Amino acid sequence: MVEPAYDPELAAVLPALAGHVPVGMTAEQLERYRSLKFPSIEEQIGDRPVTWTDHTIPGHGGAEIVVSVIAREDHRGGGPGIYHVHGGGMVMADRFASVHPLVEWAMKYDAVAVTVEFRRAPEHPHPVPVEDCYAGLEWMAAHADELGFDPGRLVIFGGSGGGGLAAGVTLMARDRGGPVLSGQLLQCPMIDDRNETVSAREYDGVGVWDRTSNLTAWTMVLGERRGAPDVSPYAAPARATDLSGLPPTFIDVGAVEVFRDEAVAYASAIWAAGGEAELHVWGGAFHGFHDLAPESAVARSCLAARESWLDRLLARGE
Repeated sequence: MVEPAYDPELAAVLPALAGHVPVGMTAEQLERYRSLKFPSIEEQIGDRPVTWTDHTIPGHGGAEIVVSVIAREDHRGGGPGIYHVHGGGMVMADRFASVHPLVEWAMKYDAVAVTVEFRRAPEHPHPVPVEDCYAGLEWMAAHADELGFDPGRLVIFGGSGGGGLAAGVTLMARDRGGPVLSGQLLQCPMIDDRNETVSAREYDGVGVWDRTSNLTAWTMVLGERRGAPDVSPYAAPARATDLSGLPPTFIDVGAVEVFRDEAVAYASAIWAAGGEAELHVWGGAFHGFHDLAPESAVARSCLAARESWLDRLLARGE
């Protein structure tokens, strides 16, 4: 293993994260990591005039799942829609994990955001998580008028495990003739079950999400199929052989994390298929740095780049 060359500001916060981030996670440790607390939706909204409402909808196989709609209290309609898939390796966290960008975009763009409570592995292995997420997207698109957003400016957003699910849903929407997405925003996405890249082998026992945790999570999602030749691209989008026809894509990733090489390869494959992708690889950054150390200089640059891409994308539909 190569010693990670972390950005000095980020390296300084890692000791305080020890024991609170899933490094070296085994199946036996899952419940402990699931019990870690995220800021509540109320804490993330704070004193801003933003509200949220829950809706129970049919998920995969007709089972009930919950989606939450986040919008400004004085929402006027006609703004963009943001469909959110939460992170947590497809095995942890809930729909309110790290939704603070949704609150900010509700204020800035008068966006309507929907975040989905998909059923997690290992209790619900593939295809349940991604199919639940697709069902949530279909529900959002079908209720555009009722929710008050412009269906021509519907963007899917996910990070980490949620980034992988968002990429899988985007492929499904293309292949099934489903909701038309104007963009996909993937932050440090988890998209390759094979774990064969240099970066997937390089970072173990270090950082925020390492090789061991990644292997554990993918095994929970796919079982004995993990790494097999016939894994569906909807489960692991890096398996896709055709990335044509996708909406404009934003991908970013830390340079010092497991997902680096699969993120770069995914952007390259979109370009090779004639698509549009913007890729950022943040030097010295570990997984999830923009959420865990948002005041660092590299995180501020990351968030500014994300905001710039979204500004430009949404301006196309105005």
